[in-house]
Amino acid sequence: MKYTQLGRTGLKVSRIVLGTMNFGPQTDEGDSHAIMDAALDAGINYFDTANVYGWGENKGRTEEIIGNWFARGGDRRERTVLATKVYGNMGAEGEPWPNQDKLSALNIRRAVDASLKRLRTDHIDIYQFHHVDRSTPFDEIWQAIDVLVRQGKILYVGSSNFPGYKIAQANETAARRGGTIGLVSEQCLYNLAERRAEMEVIPAAQEYGLGVIPWSPLNGGLLGGVIRKQVEGGRRASGRAADALADTAVRDRIQAYEDLLDKHGLEPGEAALAWLLTRPGVTGPIVGPRTAEQLESALRAVELELSQEVLDGLDEIFPGPGPSPEAFAW
Repeated sequence: MKYTQLGRTGLKVSRIVLGTMNFGPQTDEGDSHAIMDAALDAGINYFDTANVYGWGENKGRTEEIIGNWFARGGDRRERTVLATKVYGNMGAEGEPWPNQDKLSALNIRRAVDASLKRLRTDHIDIYQFHHVDRSTPFDEIWQAIDVLVRQGKILYVGSSNFPGYKIAQANETAARRGGTIGLVSEQCLYNLAERRAEMEVIPAAQEYGLGVIPWSPLNGGLLGGVIRKQVEGGRRASGRAADALADTAVRDRIQAYEDLLDKHGLEPGEAALAWLLTRPGVTGPIVGPRTAEQLESALRAVELELSQEVLDGLDEIFPGPGPSPEAFAW
């Protein structure tokens, strides 16, 4: 495994981030524990989750699965850089009760304590805002975070799904307050087929020293060899991938992508992850394996070096917006 610093911090993290969103809804506890063991054995030390994972009436279940894994000992917690998130409503299904979601100081305080209990640990390494809260000023958010840092309940803070201007606003507020490190990471939707983050989010993250953590690196499976799987194994695309392939222009682009990689003897999913690892500012993509085999494929991407010919071909098929602000200014 290769490691890098998380943004401007001294924290060393693996270049692959283990996403746990499937733990509970699609992968049972036993298999989830086996995947986490395999990830740790392979050198992945950065695990990502969220308080709402498990979804619906099972919100919090994913954190519980991770907590039970930590409780098995063997230095599992000590070897893991643990990241979770706050924002989604954690109240019972039905009519939500006030202050059970978003980023008020009250909800942050309650949400941290609830996550710590489910995770069976005394601190969270990276506590992330899952979304922008337009109703809560950053002065209030940082006041709550400062208290939690002093209490030793969290160490670092990150964002997720923030636009560039909110990254700037958050860190300028932190700097004005003093004594607050501010955001150190940003999780954003970023992959070969979805490069809008290059316009503002990634430049802002680089300017303020945030590590970029791409989510959905295979764009809902679209970049994982979906057409090849249809032809060779009769597997039909589903969800977002199926909807996208219904568009002839998208299907032609994905076919060209798979043809390029087939020409160079590369697996599409591994190449898509390897491409992200070449991108400026990227710490490591989040992979959410449902099986041990999917984890093994992600691990191979870390060692994969794409030739300039392949990189140029990928840019031709999936052109990015270009540098900011030139891409839209002139």
